Amino acid sequence: MSGAVQFALLVAAFVAGTLLAELFGATNLGTALTFGTIALLATVLAFMLLPRDR
Repeated sequence: MSGAVQFALLVAAFVAGTLLAELFGATNLGTALTFGTIALLATVLAFMLLPRDR
């Protein structure tokens, strides 16, 4: 997987996590951004632990 695709997936995970937190009633934007950060870090962890195509 190329670096550009990985970057796009990281951005998508951050945005999706933030929007889902807002949708489910996060208290404020800071809380929603925290959930977005958690989603981003989970994606980074998945990139690190899952086997790569070679």
